[in-house]
Amino acid sequence: MTLHPPITPPHQVLAVLRDRGYAILSREGLCELVGTSGAALDALSPAWNDLPSDTYLRDGGRYRFRRHSCFIVEGTALTQVPHRAHWQPVEYNALHGGLERWFEPMTQDVVEQPVWTRLLSGLAACCSGLKGPRPWYVEAHQFRIDTASGIGRPTPEGAHRDGVDFVAVLLVGREGIKGGETRVFEAAGPHGIRFTLTEPWSVLLLDDERVIHETTPIQPLEGQGHRDTLVLTFRAKGFQGPRREGV
Repeated sequence: MTLHPPITPPHQVLAVLRDRGYAILSREGLCELVGTSGAALDALSPAWNDLPSDTYLRDGGRYRFRRHSCFIVEGTALTQVPHRAHWQPVEYNALHGGLERWFEPMTQDVVEQPVWTRLLSGLAACCSGLKGPRPWYVEAHQFRIDTASGIGRPTPEGAHRDGVDFVAVLLVGREGIKGGETRVFEAAGPHGIRFTLTEPWSVLLLDDERVIHETTPIQPLEGQGHRDTLVLTFRAKGFQGPRREGV
């Protein structure tokens, strides 16, 4: 059974994030929030057909494909920074934490589209609405999880936080699969919610300090299927990175 997510109107996003620590926008709501069209977002989608394999999976799987790039948002200005490794401490990622992972960068035909700037700056404005205006250090991850081996794991590390301020999980699309249920839990309480994102360009917004999240494995309906997402993390104090000796 597919549980539909509770949709938040765009004008209530900040209030709901303050109250619950998470909010879910429909495709239409995301377009309204960031000031773009659905067609402009759809123009990004073909890029998910050209993602290199993730060679760092420590569970031995070959079901994940991804690209990764980093940006700084200041107001409506977006700057792409020189390519850098993705790194998380083991406290937030027990499976892959403490490892510098170098993924292929996002392609310029994605990041140079005007909708890309609108998307990141619009979501950063939500972060500033909660925390106050400031530069936001954004890591962008394009993911494809497939079922070529029978099962794919969107979050092989399990339920987790990302060690940032905010997370946006955007569903780009899903095809020929079952599963992929999203679960959000209070980090310091008993309550949680589960649902399945099915609408392309619907988005889950998370206050990473207050909630933990995971997505259940996917399996094929017939033949091979996949689930595509764009995960954006927003951090106020610079990008995460390993502590260097003497620093």
